[in-house]
Amino acid sequence: MTIQWFPGHMTRARRQIQDKLKLIDIVIELLDARVPLSSRNPMIDEVLQGKPRLIVLNKSDLADASATEQWKAYFQHEGHVCLAVDSSTGSHIDEIPQKAKEILQVMIAKQQAKGMNPRAVRGLIVGIPNVGKSTLINRLAGRNIAATGDKPGVTKGQQWIKVGSEMELLDTPGILWPKFEDQQVGYRLAMTGAIKEQVLHIDDIAFYTIRELLDRYWAVLKERYGLDMDKPDDPENNEVIVSVMEEIGRKRGCLVSGGHVDLEKASGIILRDLRAGKLGRITLEMPYDDMPVREQ
Repeated sequence: MTIQWFPGHMTRARRQIQDKLKLIDIVIELLDARVPLSSRNPMIDEVLQGKPRLIVLNKSDLADASATEQWKAYFQHEGHVCLAVDSSTGSHIDEIPQKAKEILQVMIAKQQAKGMNPRAVRGLIVGIPNVGKSTLINRLAGRNIAATGDKPGVTKGQQWIKVGSEMELLDTPGILWPKFEDQQVGYRLAMTGAIKEQVLHIDDIAFYTIRELLDRYWAVLKERYGLDMDKPDDPENNEVIVSVMEEIGRKRGCLVSGGHVDLEKASGIILRDLRAGKLGRITLEMPYDDMPVREQ
């Protein structure tokens, strides 16, 4: 499966970012802590041309805390400074300007050696749609200055935003890559809401969600939906996954004539619960395949 989705405004956003790079000191790359790799634009290294970077794992309140620590270690091993935040509550947001200054300490030292008073750090925030850029900017600025929303593609233009006297930020529209060669990436982004549901059918997204959660988070599913089932022995079996979806539908009253389960309605419930954090703190991918499954 190859998902094609590259709207015109995303093409313009890439060009605009490249045009502004000469004005930028540091890039703040915003990722979804639940899917750090899937929410990472593989074109970003090419676009940013080696600019200093701070990786920020947003929505960490929705992610498995132990998994987030492993992701921080992963990115630090790659040579990046990495910070986990929650833009909705403001947790650790105030650390971003200081972290940026630490990364740029050589540049700042050179300015001071020349007798210059260091100016405000100029940062560029980049990230895929719906990763929380506008909410983060509003938190940093201390006021509602960037448009927010729960649908991909809310930010359409660019604007400079002051963060106290220490930092100036350039907001940009979210940019995705032209296509998803990896099926897992497409589905994981759809699960978290980064891709509009018109691109993938809601039943398919929920099916993939249950498949992802059956092993690592079975206890969470069982508790949330009051499932009267034992943990499936074969979580990769399609019939098993559908039976779990149907049981969730029955528990939530998604029945139609004849006692059948309305899978589309049940799928909507599953996805809304996941995105709202009602299933608990869940991470949908780990940095290494051989990392142990978290015990419930």
